[in-house]
Amino acid sequence: MASSLTKEATAPGAGGKTFLGHPRGLAFLFLTEMWERYSFYGMRALLVLYLSAGVIDGGLGLDVATATAIYSVYNALVYLLALPGGWLGDRIWGPRKTTAVGAAIIMVGHFTLALPWSGSFYLGLGLIAAGSGLLKANISTMVGHLYPEKNDPRRDAGFSIFYIAINVGAFFAPLTIGTIGQTVNWHLGFAMAGVGMALGLACFLFGFRYLSDESNVVPAPMGDDEKRAIWKKSAIWAAIALVFYGATGAGGLLTVNWLLWPLTILGLVLPIWYLVKMKRDRELSDTEQSRVSAYIWFFLVAAVFWAIYDQTGSTLTLFAQNDTTNTLFGFEFPSSWFQSLNPLYVMALAPVAAWLWIWLNKRGKEPSTLSKFANGVFLIGLSFFVMMLAQAAASGDAKVTPLWLCSVYLIQTIGELTLSPVGLSLTTKLAPEKYGSQMMGVWFLAVTAGDSVIALLQLIGAPTDTEWWFASQGALAVLAGVAVFMFRKKVKPLMGGVH
Repeated sequence: MASSLTKEATAPGAGGKTFLGHPRGLAFLFLTEMWERYSFYGMRALLVLYLSAGVIDGGLGLDVATATAIYSVYNALVYLLALPGGWLGDRIWGPRKTTAVGAAIIMVGHFTLALPWSGSFYLGLGLIAAGSGLLKANISTMVGHLYPEKNDPRRDAGFSIFYIAINVGAFFAPLTIGTIGQTVNWHLGFAMAGVGMALGLACFLFGFRYLSDESNVVPAPMGDDEKRAIWKKSAIWAAIALVFYGATGAGGLLTVNWLLWPLTILGLVLPIWYLVKMKRDRELSDTEQSRVSAYIWFFLVAAVFWAIYDQTGSTLTLFAQNDTTNTLFGFEFPSSWFQSLNPLYVMALAPVAAWLWIWLNKRGKEPSTLSKFANGVFLIGLSFFVMMLAQAAASGDAKVTPLWLCSVYLIQTIGELTLSPVGLSLTTKLAPEKYGSQMMGVWFLAVTAGDSVIALLQLIGAPTDTEWWFASQGALAVLAGVAVFMFRKKVKPLMGGVH
């Protein structure tokens, strides 16, 4: 594929060829990301369905609350581990090696899921989360390395092309892996995800020679003494965990909740600790302190947004399976196909959104960052009010039309396009200089916090298939949007000139 899209040019390190006018390495990073997202979203499309399916149907037979809690904790862990993943890339292995190791771990994790034992399934989830943290924290960095000149006009377009890979992989994954997993065999579906990641790893290894030399450099290497101290602490904590869980298992007390509760609490405590750490850092200037205060507002609102948005793979998937007629215009399809709607909508609407902001900006009418944020979280809340109506319509044994979920995903995607790119940009603008390279990890912690809150509600037994579940969260998100808009005149001065 890469060779068919190349043409003669003079790009540094690209062997005299380019990929759509960009450094040739972008083609291999594109393919790596596409196949990684294919494996990630394919497995995610099956996860809750497999966990909650009866043993007689080949699933694990867990109750809905536990199944959805496992999904939420897993999703939180993926983004939580992006922080140590970035640290390993910066301090020990460098981005290229860290990405390769992460891809290999993800591949092993998916094939571990394919084994027909419940114990191996949880091990596989842990491996995928760990590998995703390594890969996601470093692969985008390597895209930036392809453009040594920070003002290279191709830079933004390169990231846009790279972003397409995410949605291409996410679109096709439920249509293929979801279909095989639901209609043929769960474990065969998980194995397909492993094959997808294997193809991604092969593309990455083959493209090594086309990547920037900078991607192989460790930016801030650790000294030998520091390495020994880190490995010693890691070994101690690993030994404590091994002894604790070994003793619990030997006593016949070990259940999945012994893993879910600590990880859920960690997902809530770590973001709070990190924000407090930055806020209390006396090395920050007054302007930086003020911007951190402003960022906390956006962080909390983003956590609300992602808490709702990430339920596409849990509560909305179960609604699609149990309460939706999976036929449209006489065509029948697996419930996992609904998860292809979001990437489809993104690919269709992202160019429209980009054009709209430019068009409004030229006329001096582009909404402010605060207004965009408020609109995004308001829309995600509105989507759950629609879900409340859908849940009400599905009372008893009635099943509703797929158009309900089509509408919900459309509203959520518009909200995502309004809030997510703004949040990424805002994070870089409000970041204190001292935490410049770490702030993207802090943004991902908003996802961790949101998913952990949902996991906590699911662990304490909150019913996820009622109008109350959707209405309460929808109301919270709408109120958050209204609050951002109402208090914009107080938040804006805290942003220190950032707009």
